[in-house]
Amino acid sequence: MPPDVLEPAVLKTVSETRSRHAEGVSNDEFRAAMSRLADGVVLVTAREPSLDPDDPGAPDGEDVGMTATAFMSVSLDPPLVLVGLRTGSRMDDLLDEQPLWAVSVLSESQRHIAGRFAMKGRISDRLLFEDIPYTRGEVAGAPLVGGALATLECRTEQQVSAGDHTLVIGRVLTASVPSADGGPLVHFRGRYRQLG
Repeated sequence: MPPDVLEPAVLKTVSETRSRHAEGVSNDEFRAAMSRLADGVVLVTAREPSLDPDDPGAPDGEDVGMTATAFMSVSLDPPLVLVGLRTGSRMDDLLDEQPLWAVSVLSESQRHIAGRFAMKGRISDRLLFEDIPYTRGEVAGAPLVGGALATLECRTEQQVSAGDHTLVIGRVLTASVPSADGGPLVHFRGRYRQLG
């Protein structure tokens, strides 16, 4: 074999070495290990303010939504939650300016909503909300999805930069359990699943 041609096994080793971090774990190894952790699925929403609040003819803002699996309870007193947002995403940029947001804990029958708001290169958020039943939160003004297992309205308390994500810690201002029907929507091994 000529010296400038590497065998496929050698190419794989070179490729894996390049994608490894200094600590030795590759992106693929980390992703595979973390996919074995079952996560609940939520829809994070916020109301983007009007681009020109002084112009009565300007649109009065837009609803923005994002599917998240990196969501957890942080504290009971005070009530705090945490959501992880990809740095530079539309929701990350919006919550950097807009402190009020909401969370709808999706049920197993709402897989289509999770998929819709997780799409890359998706259509406008206005169209994504078009045929989804929701109410508007009294405090945050953000959409709360109808049929969700639980809904929360939050105010950002702290933002922490963590690698390629921003961890947003929010104080829970309202919490309700509008639907007791069905189980939670779960994300496990790269797919949406149901318990049981």
